[in-house]
Amino acid sequence: MVDASSIALSFMVLGVILLIVEASSPGAFIVIPGTVLLILGAIGLLYPDIFLSWYAPLIALVIMLPTTVLTIRFYQKLAPPEPPETTVNASLIGREGLVTSTIMPGSIRGKVRISNDTWSATSSEEIEVGAKVRVVSSEGVHVKVERSQ
Repeated sequence: MVDASSIALSFMVLGVILLIVEASSPGAFIVIPGTVLLILGAIGLLYPDIFLSWYAPLIALVIMLPTTVLTIRFYQKLAPPEPPETTVNASLIGREGLVTSTIMPGSIRGKVRISNDTWSATSSEEIEVGAKVRVVSSEGVHVKVERSQ
């Protein structure tokens, strides 16, 4: 029969392995079972009689709950959730950009780069590649531009 100290030592080794895996790919929440196994293994080495009793699952639960809460709070502080960044077409009005594909009147085949995004563009006049433009209106996924002064 396997003794309690062998099981406890196995728990500790497995806990350390899980913590190493978590360190190499953070965010997988493997830190929770890794920490629980590490603490259970330490308890098993110190108190082998309790480790093999019916108290062991209760102890694991008592360890798991605060570990889970603390881990989630730690990850929230590490990278707080933020709303996704999207560009609303109305927010483009007045912004300046650079023509990357010739803009022709009545066509949305022209392209203009505004910040890091490329938008389909139209204008009341032909505007060549490389010209600076300003957005005067927007509709859907295309903008109407005019030459910048």
